[in-house]
Amino acid sequence: MARQRLTPNDLDAFWLPFTPNRHFKKEPRLLVRARGLHYYDAKGRALLDACSGLWCVNAGHGRDTIAAAVAEAARELDFAPSFQFAHPDAFHLAQRLTAMAPDGLDHVFFVNSGSEAADSALKLARAYHVKRGEGQRFRLIGRSKGYHGVTFGGLSVGGIANNRKPYGPLLPGTDDHLPLPYDPAHMAFTRGEPQEGASYAQALRDLVNLHGAETIAAVIVEPMAGSAGVFASPSGYLKELRALCDQYGILLIFDEVITGFGRLGFGFAAERYGVTPDIITFAKGVTNGVVPMGGMIVAQTLYDAFMDGPEHSIEFVHGHTYSAHPLACAAALATLDIYRDEDLFARARTLAPVLEEAVHDLKDAPGVIDIRNVGLAAAIDLEPDPKAPGRRGYDVMRRAFHEHDVVVRVSGDTIALAPALVAEAQDIVEMTRRLAAALSQLT
Repeated sequence: MARQRLTPNDLDAFWLPFTPNRHFKKEPRLLVRARGLHYYDAKGRALLDACSGLWCVNAGHGRDTIAAAVAEAARELDFAPSFQFAHPDAFHLAQRLTAMAPDGLDHVFFVNSGSEAADSALKLARAYHVKRGEGQRFRLIGRSKGYHGVTFGGLSVGGIANNRKPYGPLLPGTDDHLPLPYDPAHMAFTRGEPQEGASYAQALRDLVNLHGAETIAAVIVEPMAGSAGVFASPSGYLKELRALCDQYGILLIFDEVITGFGRLGFGFAAERYGVTPDIITFAKGVTNGVVPMGGMIVAQTLYDAFMDGPEHSIEFVHGHTYSAHPLACAAALATLDIYRDEDLFARARTLAPVLEEAVHDLKDAPGVIDIRNVGLAAAIDLEPDPKAPGRRGYDVMRRAFHEHDVVVRVSGDTIALAPALVAEAQDIVEMTRRLAAALSQLT
């Protein structure tokens, strides 16, 4: 699709999210095309995508069957409301997703993003306890370093300080956070899940003792903390957390926006860890990033609690204009077909050891103080510049793009890698080789 090239003045109107806008507009990083494992700039330069877009393009860029499904949907049914009406693909997709989820998670509520999915799950948790006559259960417990999107709900349970600080008081009942189950003094350079650390889950018992279980509605955690820098759950941690939630009548929510659809080698990380939460939130990989979509998969017991009262009444007073949008459903169904037909979740399990070896080979690179990996995700922590935290990570990302033709994800002084599930072993080695070249220039 030919478009006129942007001039410096053309850059002014767009306020980029999670981006230093003033610096970006002096030195833009513009992507104009994508195919397979590569982005391309306006000059035709191929840029190796080392983070699957933004943790979402799990099946690689430019999948023709997804594009065709979206185009057909746009011609056939460009929009259908999900308030009081629906369209067939929404039901087909919900059936496909519940078939992937652990037994007992039997209902899907569609939204448009991971942020909305987390917010919806938090609302549902509180409303569920109200329906059961336990409306005093209002506390929502997140975890340090947790990321659950950018709505006020997600920020409130999220545990990344810089995301929370600018916005004043957040939701009541969200001040307490579980600790991140990671100790750099003993767990640095861990390969896969730490073998120790399940006892971190016991921090929930401390909060129960402090506030009373009767005040706590839900706990929300990522099976792998992705945005904070690829912190895997220690072996046994999630099972212990599940047992504590059961003991105290607390709902357990898994935020699988990043971990869903193959990132950890399974449809959902719940399967990898053998733990069934009450709610799974999803987004990103469900459509391979082609059309925005998110949602939550909900336990039968929660759904049943709302199915009372007059049949003409709305059971869960919540929703969005674009919930189960026809184009998003078409993209998701085509994406799930690719995951199934190409057995990409099993492929991710095969590639995970390749990423592990390649990324840990960076241990002696300049500035590296920690490396973590699990599944097809890895993170490299850099020693921060004490005078300018985040500068080194940003500089490595810039050099990687402009000088070494690779796109990496940066959060502060942490570099993240998340190759697409269709990568070859040599692609993963090449990603880390190019990143090593950028790290060698670190100042």
